[in-house]
Amino acid sequence: MSFIKAKEYIKKYGLEKNIMEFTVSSATVEEAAKAVNCKEEEIAKTLSFLVEEKPIVIVIAGDKKIDNSKYKAEFHSKAKMIPLDNVEKLIGHEVGGVCPFGIKENIQVYLDISLKRFSIVYPACGSSNSAIKLTIEELEKISNYKKWIDVCKDIS
Repeated sequence: MSFIKAKEYIKKYGLEKNIMEFTVSSATVEEAAKAVNCKEEEIAKTLSFLVEEKPIVIVIAGDKKIDNSKYKAEFHSKAKMIPLDNVEKLIGHEVGGVCPFGIKENIQVYLDISLKRFSIVYPACGSSNSAIKLTIEELEKISNYKKWIDVCKDIS
């Protein structure tokens, strides 16, 4: 159902031709990069957090992770990820398929600057065996993002 919801949302922008469905899992960055046949850093992973008890999502490059001090400076609170068993209920997609497309209303979407170094990125598409190929401009257009932020550090 989540995949269908994301697909219907993407159709409104005429980008459904860019959606890919796989016979293998794309739930992790590593699995997604293999399924798509791209570098892990080109996977645009969507993380879900609670800020003042309200859910938000942040889309970041696959080779990055949240920097707690940068996150706190941006959101004025400690990074608090949504517990796995609540992600689908609060965001609208299951873990492994979380993306900014077809999510529940009033969820703020942020894009991390770690994505800006790419011309093409591959976010999930609502399921643990899907992705969509997007330019950064297309991601901006269809994600309904609030703003670009800088909340990541390198994974070492």
